[in-house]
Parts: sequence; structure tokens; C-alpha cells
Amino acid sequence: MRKIPIFSTIVAVAAAAVMVMLGFWQLGRADEKEAMIVASLAAAQQPDPLPWAEAVQLGEAAQYRLTTLPCERVLEMRAVAGRNASGQSGYAHSAICEVAEAGQAEAALGWSREPNGYSWDGGDVTGMITLTGPVELRVTASEPPSDLQPLAQPDPTDLPNNHLAYAGQWFFFAITALVIYWLAIRRRWRDEAKAAGAASQQ
Repeated sequence: MRKIPIFSTIVAVAAAAVMVMLGFWQLGRADEKEAMIVASLAAAQQPDPLPWAEAVQLGEAAQYRLTTLPCERVLEMRAVAGRNASGQSGYAHSAICEVAEAGQAEAALGWSREPNGYSWDGGDVTGMITLTGPVELRVTASEPPSDLQPLAQPDPTDLPNNHLAYAGQWFFFAITALVIYWLAIRRRWRDEAKAAGAASQQ
């Protein structure tokens, strides 16, 4: 009579069950991310700028809304790789600003071909809010200073939503684990049958 090892079977089935649960969790995350993208697209279509104090209070919920960042003092200038509104590669110039309501915020000012030599004294920056900068809030200027070109504006459709693919991977892992375990059991049965046949011939 073929015997199924109880302990190893429980472990294999439990592991597969955990993988399936993770797959369904990723499906839920995919729905949440899709809802966030839809909400972000709606926010980007709002024509009225959000007051800066309200943007600070809303935090993540203020993403992709227009606002005016009051940069009271420039703490640091930065230049990182970036693209302009035409998609050309170059350098995005930004300022880490001191602001009363948020402590610090980043003003993404504009684009140039060269990384060095740009300075800015502060002031109001009107543009779209994101939370992707080195500090909590970032505003990408809609109209850059006269000596810079416009940066590529944040686009909610660029938000990654890979959760469906992750869910598929977890389901695939679960099926693969069960198939491998089943093949191992069958091989064990064949080995036992051969051993029993050899013993009966002696």
C-alpha cells in the first residue's frame, strides 16, 4: 500500500497555502493601487490650486494637486539626472526650502543640460505636488525660472502597479511547489516498489 508522508505533506500544503494567500493579498493591493491612480488622475485635473497650508495637512492625499510653495529660505541646491518637458535628458535643478508650515519642502525648479552653476534665492513656486523628493513634499514648477527649461511634469499614470504580476508569481510558486512535491512522492513510491520487488525475488 502506498503511504503518503504525513508531516512533509502538511508542510508542503501549508507552504502552498501561504503562497496562495500572498497571491490574493497582491490582488487586493492591485485594486488599491488602481484606485489610487484613478484618484491621482482626478486630482491632477483639479483647476484650483490647493492652499499650501492645506496641502501640508493633507500630506499624501494632496499628491498631484496644484499649489504654491512659499520658499522662505533656500537651504540647499541640488542637480540630479532628469528630463525636460520634451523628454530630453539632462539635469533637474531643485532647492530644499525652509517653509513655515512644513519645516522643509523641495522645489523642483527646472531643467538644463549642465549640472552645475545654478543658484536661486527663493520665492513662490507654483506647480504639482508629489511625495517623491528627498523631503516629504515636493512641488514641480509649472513655469521655471527664466534661465531654466520646464521639467517633465509628474504623471499619475507613471505610478507602478505590478501587484497583478506579483500575484501571478505567488500562484505559480504555489502550483510549482505542489507539482514538485507530487513528483517527489511518486519517485519515492517507485523506489519503494523496486526495492520491494527486488526483496521478493531473493
